[in-house]
Amino acid sequence: MSPVTAGVLQLLALIAALALAYRPLGDYMARVYSSEKHYKPEKWIYKVIGANPSAEMRWPAYLRAVLAFSAVSVLFLYGMQRLQGSLPGSLGFVSIDPDQAFNTAASFVANTNWQSYYGEQAMGHVVQTGGLAVQNFVSAAVGMAVAVALVRGFARSRTGELGNFWSDLVRGTVRILLPISVIGAVVLVACGVVQNLAGIHEVGQFMGGTQQWNGGAVASQEVIKELGTNGGGYFNANSAHPFENPTPFSNLFEIFLILVIPFALTRTFGRMVGNLRQGYAILATMGIIWIAFTGLMMWTEFAHHGPVPDVAGGAMEGKETRFGIGGSSIFAVATTLTSTGAVNSFHSSYTGFGGGITMLGMQLGEIAPGGVGSGLYGMLIMAIIAVFIAGLMVGRTPEYLGKKIGTREIKLAACYILVTPALVLCFTAAAMALPTPGNSMTNSGAHGFSEILYAYTSGANNNGSAFAGLNADTQWFNSTIGIAMLLGRFLPMVFVLALAGALAEQKPVPETAGTLRTDKPLYAGLLVGTIVIITGLTYFPALALGPLAEGLAS
Repeated sequence: MSPVTAGVLQLLALIAALALAYRPLGDYMARVYSSEKHYKPEKWIYKVIGANPSAEMRWPAYLRAVLAFSAVSVLFLYGMQRLQGSLPGSLGFVSIDPDQAFNTAASFVANTNWQSYYGEQAMGHVVQTGGLAVQNFVSAAVGMAVAVALVRGFARSRTGELGNFWSDLVRGTVRILLPISVIGAVVLVACGVVQNLAGIHEVGQFMGGTQQWNGGAVASQEVIKELGTNGGGYFNANSAHPFENPTPFSNLFEIFLILVIPFALTRTFGRMVGNLRQGYAILATMGIIWIAFTGLMMWTEFAHHGPVPDVAGGAMEGKETRFGIGGSSIFAVATTLTSTGAVNSFHSSYTGFGGGITMLGMQLGEIAPGGVGSGLYGMLIMAIIAVFIAGLMVGRTPEYLGKKIGTREIKLAACYILVTPALVLCFTAAAMALPTPGNSMTNSGAHGFSEILYAYTSGANNNGSAFAGLNADTQWFNSTIGIAMLLGRFLPMVFVLALAGALAEQKPVPETAGTLRTDKPLYAGLLVGTIVIITGLTYFPALALGPLAEGLAS
């Protein structure tokens, strides 16, 4: 079987698995967030944190709860790292330096999981399992809660109430993420992923010396790392490490975990607004972009010219032979079109155009299908923009799901789409203008610029993957990327929740003959075009200086 055929078959198998899970998981999540029943373990949690899960919240109260919970999480994780040297199960590792502890705490709470350290050489069992793994669950649940709040804004009328954040947070964790993670961890252990609390041990001779490895609860962290679109690996090599991702089957299963909730949330959306066809339209838009990016990535990596790629059957540099070009390309697109950031190959070694595709996937806003929760609310923001553009074309007040898109709504949507590009481009420009940050680049020229552009794109979009050629463990990058991650996560949530509140207060608008049908293929095409054009106009100059210049020169 040729490598191309193997890659296509993997893609088809993945699509089939996602299709089988789409309906039951999407309907189940809709029931979870619509239920008024509280299970006994959930009641215990509410009692401990002092929350009333039945109290409805308007958007300012919902936002305050999101920010308060996240701020406490940052402080808690920062403190654990700073005290690591005094904690049991530290494996002899010292406490983390302040700038790196801040960067890591901001990263995991913001669902970014950017790592400027070697996990197996810096973090002990307590920090890994009690700190990082816990944030993998709750940061994902926060994103899902905000997405559900926006959906309620569309579904409700004549009220500003969006539900209860504490209830949404606990249900998302206990009823959705935790059960799937338990099953997924068992599958990964069966595939050979490590799950223990072993200490550091020698595994033999390596280049004239002994090589040391430490074990850990890897499978249980790996599954939520992918399922929650987090991305932070137990080991520095991330999902390229055989302890995290040992076989082609485990590789395909991890890609499935990355994509299954973001895609299924479109059915949850359709179910909660009472119109499944609206969910299918969003699903079609996400699917078109994802398949197009995957096909383009596989083509650029298989068709790369040169004597070495010709012998290998494609660009194999930086890729694991057990996954090949097909499995690596599918993983790279899945992880950058979502906010996952996990890698099973090194994006810096991809072709010029291939590296550009990974960057562009993040710059789209990670909405195809995007992160858990963040992908859905990001796509719904773009849907509002597309409806507004269509309204301008025909001279009619735009409407979406029975809600008028007026001045207030479009301002909030515009602010949402401007925040992340401003962070990416301003921080990249500052890093290139100052003398010290440039010393962290491994390469010069277009590829070196791509390293820095990728780093801030990854941080501000809460992705977390790296180009693998930049030394980001400096005070400048730890601090500025940490700030970019926090602002890139929580500023957009302000506009999303404000928009949700504005929509929930409206009266429903009856559909007329002039209403744009947003559940038709024509609208899905308009939405795809809107996304591509907005991203192209925003990032094209920066991409032209980096991956496009490198690709055209090769």
